[in-house]
Amino acid sequence: MKIDRAAASRVWHGVLALIVFASLITQITLTATRGGEPAVTRFERLFSYFTIQSNLLLLAAIAALTVNPHRDGRLWRIVRLDALLGIVITGIVYSTILAGQSNPQGAAWWADLGFHYIAPWTALAGWLFFGPHRRIDARTLAWASVWPLLWITWTLAHGAATDWYPYPFTDVSRWGYPAVLINLGVVVLIAVLLGAALRLLDTRLPGGSPAAPEAPAAVVAISGSAAESETPRVT
Repeated sequence: MKIDRAAASRVWHGVLALIVFASLITQITLTATRGGEPAVTRFERLFSYFTIQSNLLLLAAIAALTVNPHRDGRLWRIVRLDALLGIVITGIVYSTILAGQSNPQGAAWWADLGFHYIAPWTALAGWLFFGPHRRIDARTLAWASVWPLLWITWTLAHGAATDWYPYPFTDVSRWGYPAVLINLGVVVLIAVLLGAALRLLDTRLPGGSPAAPEAPAAVVAISGSAAESETPRVT
């Protein structure tokens, strides 16, 4: 029996989108209802986590794939690659470094499960199985590096101004700049190696063709495309 890959992709990414959305709503609700720091500060810190940003990018990417499994476009390629790289790095760093330092309870446990265990590996499996592939070129890789570099810049600048850092390995007040820059350099190296591996696989896996991102809309349509105490800990 032949499997309808497009339908399977919609189901896969649709279910994952619901899980990520539920995890984000749970974490936002926990942040909104927790006392301590002013709400503005709590949410500023919440959205400073790489975990939250990578899950937001992933949600945007997989929601679009639920609607159109063959999605393409220049900006789309960058968002999709950032989402994939970001969420896999989130899973790797959490499972190897941060999991032992976190003990979420109740609703926070469910959000943690979605953010750090289900989303990374389900997203990667979805890309491997369904694509779309032939979307990762050198230009896309270059532009995809902008968001992680902006996150690093924000983390260090925000931490220097507030003495708050989202993760222990980014805490300059504890480790000093040399150690933190080495830690961040290791994460960047992981991202570079992962990006190279994804690009290599992208040229060899089925499920896509190198469609022109800037193709006119009519052509696309014809072709069938279209925690700290003051805030819940997110690691």
